[in-house]
Amino acid sequence: MRVLHVAPTAFGHDGLFGGGERYPLELARALALVDGVRCELVTFGREARVEEHDGLRIHVLRAVGHLGGHPAHPVAPALAAVVRRADVVHTHHLRSLPSRISALLARARRIPVVVTDHGLAGGDWLGLLPHLFNRFLPVSEYSARVLRAPRGRTTVVWGGVDPVRFSPGSCPRHGVLFVGRLTPHKGVDRLIAALPDGARLSIAGTGGHDPRPPERGYPDLLRRLAAGRDVRFLGAVPDRELPALYRSAAVVAVPSVHRTVYGSDVAVSELLGLSTLEAMASGTPVVASRLGGLPELVADGETGHLVEPGDVAALRNRLTLVLGDPAAAHRLGEAARARAVERFTWEACARRCLAVYEALIGPR
Repeated sequence: MRVLHVAPTAFGHDGLFGGGERYPLELARALALVDGVRCELVTFGREARVEEHDGLRIHVLRAVGHLGGHPAHPVAPALAAVVRRADVVHTHHLRSLPSRISALLARARRIPVVVTDHGLAGGDWLGLLPHLFNRFLPVSEYSARVLRAPRGRTTVVWGGVDPVRFSPGSCPRHGVLFVGRLTPHKGVDRLIAALPDGARLSIAGTGGHDPRPPERGYPDLLRRLAAGRDVRFLGAVPDRELPALYRSAAVVAVPSVHRTVYGSDVAVSELLGLSTLEAMASGTPVVASRLGGLPELVADGETGHLVEPGDVAALRNRLTLVLGDPAAAHRLGEAARARAVERFTWEACARRCLAVYEALIGPR
């Protein structure tokens, strides 16, 4: 089976460090390890090249431009030749230009096409766009609801984590860790305000790509809020160093909000939460906001804690609780690891996707 994944923006220093970029990369890697499956990932960049990562072939197509100047809408004429070689096409970001073009090309050649949406805003061609896709494979039940995936053509596949790469260690655990983009909807300003006395906060991530004020000044705001507190800004941590960060943290915080510090409402937030799964697989308890897909991952009081979004007092209380009782934190971490390994590995996600692909392709 020849499976082609199409992602408009690459993950990494040449692209973006976000869940919508990491998800197709990790899923395609897992699919490439399955016997009888030849999986390739297509993404876009300044120059055309082919890369190999853990048995996965990645085609970086040259983008001759970007529709509207948006990074999720690269224009690449070479996409047509790649799509026609596939038995099934799996696109990411329903409303991205490559997803739309891939769907049109695939349907014209009677190639099944499925989509996983990661929340990119935009139009839907007066309601016609969703009809181009045979199946919708959302990352959570919440994602299926909020993105209005057609019920009869939807299979929730969730997301995953590599339980070997992200696993508990024997090193001492200290402090609070945040991993993610430094954008207002992530609520890091609330986390800094909630930091318990005597606790250290490590922040791994960089600012977003929103050029508009005041949001583009959010990382600077965080540094001002952190003045006089034990807060470390680690910047863009290399992918290979992330597992050690999770293993050495006493607790991981996911403080996303419905309303930002600038008073803006967040329509869609945390469709899944890959950093939450990575922490869980590492045996690290998570204190997360009760929003989006996060309650589908974190079992409140069993594998971590959930708090109301933006509630600084509740966030501080739960962080203090975990930091103050290492034995209880260890039990939470063990339960979190077991839940992640049982339900949320990339291998399990790949198998759920394969079942959909096989149903669409039929006997071979």
